[in-house]
Amino acid sequence: MADHKSALKRIRQTKVRTIRNRDRISRIRTFIKKFIASIGSKEAEINFIAAQSELSKGVSRGVLNKNTASRKISRLNKLLKASTTK
Repeated sequence: MADHKSALKRIRQTKVRTIRNRDRISRIRTFIKKFIASIGSKEAEINFIAAQSELSKGVSRGVLNKNTASRKISRLNKLLKASTTK
């Protein structure tokens, strides 16, 4: 266990950040699942925009890598385009 005051503070900060980051990642996954479930319906485009927004927020808050979010958005967009052409 750490003895220095600054090390103890870092431990407290890490716990809080870990909880926040888990919540943010969970929220992103929920939006993606909601979009995938709505494919083929009228809400698909709205849910795609919401999922895209959440992924972008994840990048800006440091939870996701920029390229990871870009790849996921691209794949979701591909699913959306495939469902609208049918």
